[in-house]
Amino acid sequence: MTSVGSPFALAQKGVPMGVPPPGITLKEYLDDETLAMLHPYWQKFPPEHPLFYNILALIYVVLGFLSISGNILVLYIFLKFKNLRTPSNVLVMNLALSDLLIMATLVPECVINFFMGGVWQFGDLACQIHAFCGTIFGIAQISTLIFISYDRFNVVVRGMNATPLTFGKVFIFIMIVWIWSGLWGAGPFFGFGFYAMDGILASCSYGYMEHDIINRAYITAMFVSVYIIPLSIIIFCYYHIVKAVFHHEKAMREQAKKMNVASLKNNESDESTEMKIAKVAMVNISLWVVAWTPFAVICLIGVHATDSGLTPMVSAIPCLFAKMSCLYNPIIYSLSHPRYRKALKEACPWFCIDLGTDSGSVASKTSGTTEMKTDTA
Repeated sequence: MTSVGSPFALAQKGVPMGVPPPGITLKEYLDDETLAMLHPYWQKFPPEHPLFYNILALIYVVLGFLSISGNILVLYIFLKFKNLRTPSNVLVMNLALSDLLIMATLVPECVINFFMGGVWQFGDLACQIHAFCGTIFGIAQISTLIFISYDRFNVVVRGMNATPLTFGKVFIFIMIVWIWSGLWGAGPFFGFGFYAMDGILASCSYGYMEHDIINRAYITAMFVSVYIIPLSIIIFCYYHIVKAVFHHEKAMREQAKKMNVASLKNNESDESTEMKIAKVAMVNISLWVVAWTPFAVICLIGVHATDSGLTPMVSAIPCLFAKMSCLYNPIIYSLSHPRYRKALKEACPWFCIDLGTDSGSVASKTSGTTEMKTDTA
């Protein structure tokens, strides 16, 4: 029998401390209240070493600080400068808001849990709310990216025939984003789906180890509806954007040949405005795919495979990748959006933003194409 003051005894009371004794499983290590929140599949694994949780805590602290401050800065700049508040940029602001809410609602409790030994400290209700926030804000992120992709498809591919994006339309788009996200997030509270503590113990998400028919239907439907279909729409939009760009470039070369000149461009090395827009947006989408694909695949494997072979440590990596998506957007827009860069330099001169004369003028045309075409369409 262990003494009351030993790490193992404290762990049984829900306060894991020190290195877990060798040869025990989570079923022996955790108290009854925590075990009730943890799927039996995860209970057969041994507790993770405290060093693992300490490393994750430090990673989450850095990731959370950079993501939250970056997205707050994006929202501040777009709200402060009136010339940036265009219909297209309202979608960008909604994306930054989604990213900010993901990090603000998920990271603090994860960091606390990691530093407290890696076990969820806040009870079952908080676990359900934690998972709900991850669902609604994560789906809002990808749904907003769909509308951003559609907006750029509308402008670049349809050109002067494009219907202008107005603030009224953007408001409808954003309403659709949050209603759609809310419906999926609320599902488990009404018996469609299941929220549970993750195998890593410090966070909560989908109960993808629960194999009943309703939960399988929920995870599968979500995989198709909020991952496969949106990704297909985004790929469709950017495929046609790139196709339109190549068609435009070919027409430019043929026209230059007819006029007996080398090129119609002022600088042959310059890329087209549309190509620059497509590259920036495709990088954004590609990073999102890298961030969310592992988590989507893990959920699908877990809910359908009777012996998935997943371990708590393996399941923790996709969760980290998913949260990293919130760091990408502020970096992308601060580096590639010249109007944002100019506003950021004015608002925060101590950032030492280098606008650049030549590159800046080309980039200005790049980032402004969507707004200009929208206004003139």
